[in-house]
Amino acid sequence: MSKPMAIFYEHPEWFKPLFNKLEERDIPHEHVLAHEHHYEPDDGEIPYSLVVNRVSPSSYLRGHSSAIFYALQYLQHLDALGVPTVNGYKAHLMEISKARQLGLLKRLGVPHPRSLVVNAASQITAAANELEFPIIVKPNIGGSGALMQRFDTINEVREAVNDGLLDDVFVLDSTAIVQEFHPAVDDTITRVEALNGEILYGINIQNDPSLGFNLCPASLEQRRQAAQADEGEACLTQTRSAEKANPPDEVLEATLAIFHEAQIDIGGLEYLVSQRDGLIYFYDINAMSNFVANAPDVVGFDPFDTFVDYLQTRYESITRQPVAAAGGE
Repeated sequence: MSKPMAIFYEHPEWFKPLFNKLEERDIPHEHVLAHEHHYEPDDGEIPYSLVVNRVSPSSYLRGHSSAIFYALQYLQHLDALGVPTVNGYKAHLMEISKARQLGLLKRLGVPHPRSLVVNAASQITAAANELEFPIIVKPNIGGSGALMQRFDTINEVREAVNDGLLDDVFVLDSTAIVQEFHPAVDDTITRVEALNGEILYGINIQNDPSLGFNLCPASLEQRRQAAQADEGEACLTQTRSAEKANPPDEVLEATLAIFHEAQIDIGGLEYLVSQRDGLIYFYDINAMSNFVANAPDVVGFDPFDTFVDYLQTRYESITRQPVAAAGGE
């Protein structure tokens, strides 16, 4: 009998739409928690027909940092067994290192902010001195803008280092990024989502810089819901919004080239037009994409439908067993 598909994940809420659509189509699948899992390296049995990696680098924000690194071990094990994966070992390796991402952007000739990689707080001031202010300091393993800090002068950097305010950026892998910060024109960044070598959509996200760096598209709806429950949140939620974008061809081509090279089957790439010089800069590669909130209203369709179409096609090509149409028809 054919093995089921596995959704290898950590976030308790993000993938409910995915699970629901898989169930609607009666696609055999299992929910596999990355932070509560074990495997036997000597076991040569194929556990699943297809493994879909949905582990986020922001897992540590929910007390699940083990999922980030454990996923590398398990995905490499699956590779050795020849198990087909979506966003497998190499994609996850790229997802959890901004240093690797910067190296990839450099190799492909894609414009990105000038950056230095450091492995100790004592190196941050020297690195900042080589850059043009303002700068940001951020963890090598990112997620939802966590622990990122902006500095407008070298004195601010020195004070933060001396006060131990930047120690946390090294907490996961003892590596951090010191990077020139480019304020975005109209305080708007653009995210491009792609799947299986094709562009899904682009969205513009407008932001109030005073609110920090978390521009996760899926969290926009959560903020709107919070506003309804707490009037004090209303101002915050009204400062961020998403709308459909039409990125230029060179951006779309670069996005697909990046994902091809990184072996990312599904993900998002973010860029901005800089207030400094009016040029485009790519600054974030995301292999963990959970799509924009209210997608049908924003981009005109439900990306989860497209994603499940892709998963169903891959599953059927592996198992050679067509899945019944939704609703049992």
